[in-house]
Amino acid sequence: MTDRDPAIVAEGLRKKYGDKQALDGLDLTVPRGTVQAVLGPNGAGKTTSVRIMSTLLRPDEGRIVVAGIDVRTRAAEVRSRIGLLGQHAAVDEELSGRQNLEMFGRLYHLGARRAGAKADELLARFDLTDTGKKAVKQYSGGMRRRLDLAASLISEPEVLFLDEPTTGLDPRGRTEVWNAVRSLVGGGTTVLLTTQYLEEADQLADRISVINHGKVIADGTADELKSRTGGDRIDVVLHDPAQLALAASLLPGEATVDEDRLLISAPVSDRMTALTETVRALEAADIDAQDVAVRRPTLDEVFLHLTKEDAA
Repeated sequence: MTDRDPAIVAEGLRKKYGDKQALDGLDLTVPRGTVQAVLGPNGAGKTTSVRIMSTLLRPDEGRIVVAGIDVRTRAAEVRSRIGLLGQHAAVDEELSGRQNLEMFGRLYHLGARRAGAKADELLARFDLTDTGKKAVKQYSGGMRRRLDLAASLISEPEVLFLDEPTTGLDPRGRTEVWNAVRSLVGGGTTVLLTTQYLEEADQLADRISVINHGKVIADGTADELKSRTGGDRIDVVLHDPAQLALAASLLPGEATVDEDRLLISAPVSDRMTALTETVRALEAADIDAQDVAVRRPTLDEVFLHLTKEDAA
């Protein structure tokens, strides 16, 4: 595998469970040294994809190459080059952080001395040195997930699969994991991330693939996907619900009105011009606005738009 070869190539992946088609011709290419996020509603095929790419499940059809190796014919070699962090913690809560990492090192046949050195290195890398002697049951949620990440790196994988790694964490714990993932990619690791937190994909991913019904329905950078919903929008929040209709008529483009939130929103092509002209028009009509702002679409809006479009 050269530096220019993709870290992951999936072509035409299909997997069926009974009558349910979990994957229906999924295609995905992940460049080396990047974070690829995979988004999708529950049951879209995210976890099935990860299980196939990480050799835990065989596809019914399709080709899958990870770290330059064919997963279907040389699974053992693939396992030696990847790491996997699932949705649930894999560490022993009764052991200390250091003991957990040493245990994983021994399982990878590192030998006692090398396993200990690797444990110390990873504790330092993930800012866990001061807690290395504590039992894991005393760790916070974010610390446990960082320890999980550290354990997945014992074998120094070229490709790391993260299947919803921050599920159940509070914002502080989620941020700790995000910082750890950024550190990994900075060191050259390729990360494939499945998540239901759209902010997580926006924060971490170089590219995002949206899957639904077992296939990729959209792929691109966060900005590219956001542009598919119509680009920038101007939002106006009012004080008086009686002024909603008049204010909506003053906005450029086709405005939508949310009466519960007293919010009017409309697409715009020129951010500064739209903002200036809207403020002037509202003032001229003696409309009192709580807030006027121009924004990009959120990934939440992109996700809802794409999955609704796919279902149509």
